[in-house]
Formats: sequence, structure tokens, C-alpha cells
Amino acid sequence: MAASIDYGDHRRSHYLESALAMSEEVAERPERDSRPSPIDIHVGSRVRLRRTLLGMSQERLGDALGLTFQQVQKYERGVNRVGASRLFDISRVLDVPISYFFDDMPEGMSETPVSGPRGRMYGLAEHPQEPFSSGVDDQLNKRETLELVRAYYRITDPAVRKRMFDLMKSLAPSESAFEAT
Repeated sequence: MAASIDYGDHRRSHYLESALAMSEEVAERPERDSRPSPIDIHVGSRVRLRRTLLGMSQERLGDALGLTFQQVQKYERGVNRVGASRLFDISRVLDVPISYFFDDMPEGMSETPVSGPRGRMYGLAEHPQEPFSSGVDDQLNKRETLELVRAYYRITDPAVRKRMFDLMKSLAPSESAFEAT
């Protein structure tokens, strides 16, 4: 009589070997940093800035994109990374070019080229260039600035808006005095 083979034990053994191999692969991978990338945070803050300037709620932006307001919140905080197609959709809803989300990058972020395999640096510029954001102040991201800009654009009469603009300029110190500090 032929010996019976227990295929159940063979399958269990194969499953355990596969699971062990997968766990070893995972253990070899470097731990991923759970903190959001500074670039993701910057892109998210630019989404928030533009949305706020338009007077749009997170819920309204989410509806236009087919997302919940919680997902929009996560994008704005940089917790969730915005994919290319989603960034394209956001730029259309907020009526800005995609480059808007990368404008005013903090110093250091836009200066360093991306390092590829074997430490090779990628980039098209032959010589280091001054970052686009040099000299950009953080004043644009303050709530007070956003509210002021929104209130300014709610003035419907162009003549009144121009007079308000001239008044603001006359009250502020001259640009040369401001740059000297």
C-alpha cells in the first residue's frame, strides 16, 4: 500500500517559509520616517493659503475634488502626500498653475538637488543657482494677511479699492526704509 501524503502539512510549511522570507525583507528595509516631508508641508500650506484667499472652505474644496474635508485637512498639513494627478485637480479648482504650490519654498529646500543611486546628483543647471525663494518673508502665510487680502478684494468699486490701496501705501514706511532694517 502506498504511503499517503498530507498536502496540508506541505502547504503550511510553504506558507511559513514565505511568511518568514517576507518578514526578513521587511526587516532589511530602512524604517520610513513617519514625519511629513518639509516639501509636502509646504505644498499643503500653499493649498491652504490659496483656498483661504478664495474664501473657500475645506468642505467645498473637498466636494469639488470628490474628497472629504478630513482628506483636504491632511493634504494641507502635509500628513498625506499629494499625488501628481490630485495636484493637477487642485490647481484647476483653485485656479492657479501647478508651480504655485512650489513657489516661495523655504531656503534650503529648493537649493539641494536630488541625490540618485550611487550618490549621483540629478539636475539640469550646470552651476548652483540662487533659490527662487530668497528674501521671501513669512508674512504672506499669516491669517491677518489673508483676511486683509480677502477684505480688499470684497470691495467691489474699483475706485474705492484703489483709494484704499493708496491709503495703505501712504501709511506704511517706504520700501527703502523697510529693506534697511
